[in-house]
Amino acid sequence: MIFITAKFRILPQYADDWPAIARDFTLATRAEPGCLWFDWSRSVEDPTEYVLVEAFRDGEAGAAHVQSDHFKTAQQTLPPHLAETPRVVNFEVPQDDWSELGELAVRR
Repeated sequence: MIFITAKFRILPQYADDWPAIARDFTLATRAEPGCLWFDWSRSVEDPTEYVLVEAFRDGEAGAAHVQSDHFKTAQQTLPPHLAETPRVVNFEVPQDDWSELGELAVRR
């Protein structure tokens, strides 16, 4: 799978509204057949920072994502709300889902 984590620094006046601002893009991406997950989290230390964790089945699915109409729309509609260009880490990972964190295993 293609595993991507991106940090988005949002302009302060838009930080609380970011989930709504990115909603259409988020929902459309989650509906892509090759999307495994597409999840936003907000930093507990910096309220203007959101982290996006996303994964796609393979490189073909990732390419389809960046070529989609909703991605092209997001390229126009999201940057005006950003304080800086998002930073990203992108890896191909030889698995297709989350693995358990054995060091913190829950035993019942």
